[in-house]
Amino acid sequence: MSEHETDEAVGPAAIRRRKRLRWTIGAAVALTVVGIGTSVVLSNAFADAPPPPSAGPETATVQITEQDLAESESVTGDLGYGPQSPLSGRKEGTLTRLPAVGDVVERGGLLYEVGAEPVPLFYGDLPLYRPLESGVDDGADFELVEKNLVELGFGGFGEPDEHFTWATARALRQWQESLGLPETGEIAPGDVVVRSGPVRIADVTAQLGGPAAGELMRLTGTGRLVTAELDLDRQNIAKPGAEVTVELPDGGTSKGKVTKATPKAPEGEGDGAPGDQEAKLEVVIELTDDKAAGDLASVPVTVTFTSGTRQGVLTVPIGALLALREGGHAVEVVEGGGTRLVKVEPGLFAEGQVEISGEGLAEGMTVVTTS
Repeated sequence: MSEHETDEAVGPAAIRRRKRLRWTIGAAVALTVVGIGTSVVLSNAFADAPPPPSAGPETATVQITEQDLAESESVTGDLGYGPQSPLSGRKEGTLTRLPAVGDVVERGGLLYEVGAEPVPLFYGDLPLYRPLESGVDDGADFELVEKNLVELGFGGFGEPDEHFTWATARALRQWQESLGLPETGEIAPGDVVVRSGPVRIADVTAQLGGPAAGELMRLTGTGRLVTAELDLDRQNIAKPGAEVTVELPDGGTSKGKVTKATPKAPEGEGDGAPGDQEAKLEVVIELTDDKAAGDLASVPVTVTFTSGTRQGVLTVPIGALLALREGGHAVEVVEGGGTRLVKVEPGLFAEGQVEISGEGLAEGMTVVTTS
């Protein structure tokens, strides 16, 4: 029988003896080079005596199955409230009140006080960048202020727009009076903090009695988020909108969706530290069911990203895949009391299984694998 006639049925033991025979002859040739007597080795190779015990893995048989296969990658993430953003004060004076870590502040709520005057939170996507008062050119910042005044119950100027009128000034004075502020009917950039929605105090970096200018605290959103890091070349599995599975420390699971994926420079870059770390991709994930996390926060979780799926494919354990000397791969099919090698094309690898395709393969066929 030719060594390359892989489709002809032979016994499993015969195949394994043939592999051991090739190995023993190869060892004999090597011994000839160093002048050691090879006649005993060669005679043992062709003898009909049982081969010595193999140190390799034991073999077993399994059936080829048809199933859906999903390639995945799991990493450790942190369940919390998402990335922190610094808040710097823009008002001159002395800090007379600061929030506590964990406080949640909503529209109109107090973030801190400067000189006993409250600095509240407004919602919007545009920071205040100039004093707003009568005579100032129209702009989107006027509309932002009017929208917040209406939501806080101070209107009377019609539909919020980009125009500042006497009615806008009146509403501002009424709002200022409610907070105990000087009733000027004007508003400056440092008088309020603008964020896209409610905030949670993650850390307070300033101290009472200190200057109000400079970094005061660090904020996050109020919804539980998971942050995780991936190698930068794995951006394909963490695109915004991609679904993931989050395993919680209490044994529960929750689906999640990637909301943001941002390249992150290696730590220490730019400060003279050794550049031996690779850039990472910081991924932010929103839980589909926030209630699944209960009261958990600031705990490690396992995030599983799916990088590829295949439906209805033939699969075998990875241990059933054989590398052929001439190149390519095969599986050893058990058939009629013997086995034969069938060349296959491997596909997706996932969870210890590999997708295979090849001529004559079918679900239910038995193949040899490592146990």
